[in-house]
Amino acid sequence: MSPARILLVMPEHWPRALLRAELIERGYDAVGAPDLPTALLVRPVEPGRGPVRLIAIDQDVMVEPQSRLLERLLSRHRNPRRLLLARAQLETPAGSWDQIVRRPALIGEIAGAIELELRSDEGAGPAIAAPPAAPKL
Repeated sequence: MSPARILLVMPEHWPRALLRAELIERGYDAVGAPDLPTALLVRPVEPGRGPVRLIAIDQDVMVEPQSRLLERLLSRHRNPRRLLLARAQLETPAGSWDQIVRRPALIGEIAGAIELELRSDEGAGPAIAAPPAAPKL
């Protein structure tokens, strides 16, 4: 069976690359995109890969003109689990989020929240809320 595929939609290259590397290290198939139009290019079905089971979306890509793109992206991948990487000082965007991780957060905390969400999807019990993000020093 193919590992769970995770789509990371994050505008900043290095945080996206580090999270992707952490998820690959944990045994997942992680794919990154800097914005919603690029995320729409990720194919729902690819030979040798499982379906996208979770999309982690950075709040910074949630600009008003692209809200329709999010709906298309979720529909294209058959409504996978949704994790929002939210800014602590901004209002949470409307939507049905399965998990919200407040930033700043460590890469390991985000990867842990993604793992919990995927496990809850497999029926291994309910996901618990991610712990509050530790302040960055």
